[in-house]
Amino acid sequence: MSRIGNTIIIVPKEATVGVEGAFVDVKGPKGELRMNVPARIRVQIADGKIEVKRTGDDKPTRALHGYVRANLDNLITGVTKGWTKTLELSGVGYRAAVSGENLTLNLGFSHPVTIEPPKGIQFSVNEGKIVVSGSDKQLVGQVAAKIREIKKPEPYKGKGIKYQGEHIRKKAGKAAKAIGGAPGIK
Repeated sequence: MSRIGNTIIIVPKEATVGVEGAFVDVKGPKGELRMNVPARIRVQIADGKIEVKRTGDDKPTRALHGYVRANLDNLITGVTKGWTKTLELSGVGYRAAVSGENLTLNLGFSHPVTIEPPKGIQFSVNEGKIVVSGSDKQLVGQVAAKIREIKKPEPYKGKGIKYQGEHIRKKAGKAAKAIGGAPGIK
């Protein structure tokens, strides 16, 4: 029995949810999102509460049941509160700036890297931190992952772009360097 799928979603006052055939539309102050509901799952809305039901009891249907419920909850949270991911720059001379809607990164390359946000994504920069925000949780995470991919944190000094709160396990340098030369050479 799916505990996540059976949990009822309470719709906040500022959000409206509608079902059109196989689609669920969610509208709120931060935007509007649409989700395709699989054929084996039914979405029922009554009195500001959403209930997700499944038609079968096989394993793929049970998996879809929890997935659809969690995704609907994420859509409602996105259009009411929004989603954010924070990235940190660590490295000497690494800088980020927002020009218009675009994000410009200076990461030690011979040229600055400019990133154009997809529709529904906003960038903000504050003291070496890049904040990616939007109403679609999947899109916010994808854009943050693409920014991090430009200059991943390296394991020796930890320089690069990392998620806020991410711990980078640092490696020791070469053993010969710590001793003062290569073994056997004087």
